[in-house]
Amino acid sequence: MTIPFPHPARPGHGLTVADAMDPCDYQIADDSTVDQANDIFLSAHVEYLVVRGHDGRCEGLVTQPGLHSFLTRSWYTDRTAISSMVHQQGPFTWPGMGLRLAAVAMRIKHLAVWPVVDEDGYLLGVLTAGRAAALLATPSA
Repeated sequence: MTIPFPHPARPGHGLTVADAMDPCDYQIADDSTVDQANDIFLSAHVEYLVVRGHDGRCEGLVTQPGLHSFLTRSWYTDRTAISSMVHQQGPFTWPGMGLRLAAVAMRIKHLAVWPVVDEDGYLLGVLTAGRAAALLATPSA
């Protein structure tokens, strides 16, 4: 059964999150350790990792600065799962949400990156504040 998004965009009413979202190349399972996440950050030179649950659904987002308190105590890093640390969690945005509304929500929530999920909670991509601002600054938005 397909459930419509709460605020589907109508043609001619501006840009949606789907118009601005980017693919997300780096994800990590919620039972992965802080040490494993740090290895990905160091080798891939990324700013964030999307956290996915055991069922493959998006659980949140973690940043390297968010790992800092765990990395200062080396014995924590190989025992602490990402799921047990504080990280950005839902609600997430959906592709049919208006881009202006999403940009306002991101400003209010102080988000630089916001996961975009389908109606079942599976990751479709990410919306970055910079990309949303750039698209909204164009005259056609």
